[in-house]
Amino acid sequence: MTLCLFAVCIVSSALLAAVYAVTKEPIEAAEHAKTISAISQVVPEFEGDPVSDTIEVAGKKYPYYQVSKDGKPVGYAITSSASGYSGRVTLMVGITADRVIYNTTVLSQAETPGLGAKCTEPEFADQFKKWNPAEKVLKVKKDGGDVDAITASTITSRAYSLAVETAVAVFDSIMSGNAPDIEAASGATPECSGEEAENQETK
Repeated sequence: MTLCLFAVCIVSSALLAAVYAVTKEPIEAAEHAKTISAISQVVPEFEGDPVSDTIEVAGKKYPYYQVSKDGKPVGYAITSSASGYSGRVTLMVGITADRVIYNTTVLSQAETPGLGAKCTEPEFADQFKKWNPAEKVLKVKKDGGDVDAITASTITSRAYSLAVETAVAVFDSIMSGNAPDIEAASGATPECSGEEAENQETK
């Protein structure tokens, strides 16, 4: 029995290793294509492959991609997130070299269908296109900003706005080499407990 179990383990391990070897490259290629697609949605037209890097801001690392055209940087695609009603809302935010938000796209979210999940719809997300942070405040109107919140989904709207604001702070850090305190600068809280979320979602 011991020999049989040993043989089964060896065969199973070999099969798993073989499956991993066969699927590793296709999975990596699919992930790369997904990333390139997301980048293409949020930055101006570019040439060549995006240059990937990470930067640490306020103790957290943020991945970003620089894209160029005619040898000059034309935009940065920055991944950032904030705590929504049901979990993290993760975005890719495109910012042009002149510090204007070109576009945003949701990479992942688990918000309530029909409520917070509407953050993926153009009716909400398109308001961030061509958004100039120097002219408009990245907070919902209820908090004194210029963002039109999703009806009955204030927490999700705040999370989306905070993720975009965080990306702008990361962009500023990339440009200057300084690392601002994102939470203090935004006046918002990236994390929210389940009890707080339950009490605030319809506020």
